[in-house]
Amino acid sequence: MKQLEADVIVVAAGLSGLAAAISAAENGCQVIAFEKSQGTGGAANMGMGPLAVGSPIQRQQMVTITPGEAFRKHMHFTHYRVNARLVRDYYHKSGDTIQWLMDMGVQFAGVQRAFAADEVTRPYADGEFTWHVVLPSDGSTPGPRSASAMTKAMTDYAEELGVEFIFETPVYKIIMEDGYAVGVLARNADGEEIEARASAVILATGGFGANPEMIKEETNYEFGKTIFNFAVPGMTGDGLRMAWEVGAGKVQPSMELMYQLPNNMEHFILDGAFRQPCLWVNRNGERFMPEDQIGNTTFTGNALATQPGMIGFAIFDTPLLNRYKRNGPDILSHVHPHDLYDQFDAAWDKDIAEGYESICEADTLEELAEKAGIDVDGFMAQIEEYNEMCDNGYDEVFEKNRMYMQPIRKGKFYCCRQNVGAYGSLGGILINHRTEVLDTDSKVIPGLYAVGVDACNIYGDSYPFILPGNTMGFCLNSGRIAGENVAAAIFG
Repeated sequence: MKQLEADVIVVAAGLSGLAAAISAAENGCQVIAFEKSQGTGGAANMGMGPLAVGSPIQRQQMVTITPGEAFRKHMHFTHYRVNARLVRDYYHKSGDTIQWLMDMGVQFAGVQRAFAADEVTRPYADGEFTWHVVLPSDGSTPGPRSASAMTKAMTDYAEELGVEFIFETPVYKIIMEDGYAVGVLARNADGEEIEARASAVILATGGFGANPEMIKEETNYEFGKTIFNFAVPGMTGDGLRMAWEVGAGKVQPSMELMYQLPNNMEHFILDGAFRQPCLWVNRNGERFMPEDQIGNTTFTGNALATQPGMIGFAIFDTPLLNRYKRNGPDILSHVHPHDLYDQFDAAWDKDIAEGYESICEADTLEELAEKAGIDVDGFMAQIEEYNEMCDNGYDEVFEKNRMYMQPIRKGKFYCCRQNVGAYGSLGGILINHRTEVLDTDSKVIPGLYAVGVDACNIYGDSYPFILPGNTMGFCLNSGRIAGENVAAAIFG
């Protein structure tokens, strides 16, 4: 068995693991980071940027939200059912973390909110300008995977600091001696066993979004049936399993809900084209939320999860589609291209020809309902009610903004089934505000830390989309906090 030694061992080199490794190394620690894949960054490579409050970029753009304000908004959103000190420390550190990244060479396109609530709900439901969108390395327009430029810069800096990355080498066990975490056991691609000893172990394995069995066991969703989450290879719950095995307290994990189409990255134009305040119904043909609120993807995911079969259907007719083609979308996306309706016909025809099961079209509304699997009678009754309210210019049921009250009357008709989606899992390992792992009696397990998604227990029952960029922000800042606290514990 190969023997290694370091001050700190970081288990996985995604965003939180990179932040932890850099932070510990900056503070004088020798760091080894084990990673089961061939590279760094993990799920962050698919994203666009982290949350921060009080950053230099916000000050430049005259965004005035303060860390204290964000903390209070977060705690009110979660009804104080989460660790207030951890939330407070995270927000108060987040602004400086942007400068920390900029010093590594990370460039940001600016600060953005992820969605804008409709005017009638804006005072209590609007998104804040906290999402720091990373500028792609080639200077192109930001979009999915922009944040890979950030993880690349972080990796380069970590290597400059002397962090040793060991790839294709998953850790499978935490070594405990006299109640202390003193190292890990790992196995490389050649099957060679490795025992690595250290003063501290930081778990940063990214949750269990790629583990269908664990998703069902821990959350009751069924991957590919009732939930269509991103499943980044390698995120199989290793950190949670290892922590629980050595006595870590368990916080009920959840899924970071939103909504999406199956294999949505392969159907990206249609995924964006139907994220509009057209008519949305459930399997019984009934509306279930004010459609002008679908910009909050968390709330929409929650709403879909309560519907029969955990699905909904977004529907528009030819006049409404033509309006979108002529004027652009009613709800602008910061993820999907703004010219997506110029690409709609080609994408639609391709997916129809290939039999993509999430969409269908018909010349009559009855035929559309039958094809989609919507109760025909319920749907036709809803159409009658909805169109009458459109003609009257007022939504008597949900008070949807009247500017979006467009009747559904003239074929061809288009339907897209909407599913519960998720970015991945959230939480599971009990930690304190210093990111130390706690046992089932809330006592510190010496030498053991957990960061990022493995320990992101700060959202209550719903991701706070009102403070966008939050999960990436928590990954960065919890990792940075862990590295600093590990170094302080080692060196005094």
